[in-house]
Amino acid sequence: MSAIRLRLRARQDIEEALGYYLDELAFDAAEGFTRESEAAFHHLSCLPASGSPRYAHLLDLPGLRTWPVAAYPYLIFYFERDGLVDVMRVLHTRRDISALLLEQAG
Repeated sequence: MSAIRLRLRARQDIEEALGYYLDELAFDAAEGFTRESEAAFHHLSCLPASGSPRYAHLLDLPGLRTWPVAAYPYLIFYFERDGLVDVMRVLHTRRDISALLLEQAG
């Protein structure tokens, strides 16, 4: 099983998503997002190579993979490195993902 490391920006992304749900008084959605995020991280810790390399190819960021947060419009962006799942971002699918990732990589 691989360790999960959430980078600062990934933690901030999760906090922003939860903040949105809580501001909207969508407590069940906030709880569900937390539960599904934790399930996705557990999956990645067991099977880190299962994520899609789509954005790695699109953005020329070798090794970048994505995994969805089930039932929520969020993608987890990570690199697999020597027994570590290094989570860079957790982004809403309606955001300009390419720009956000290139900004961080640059």
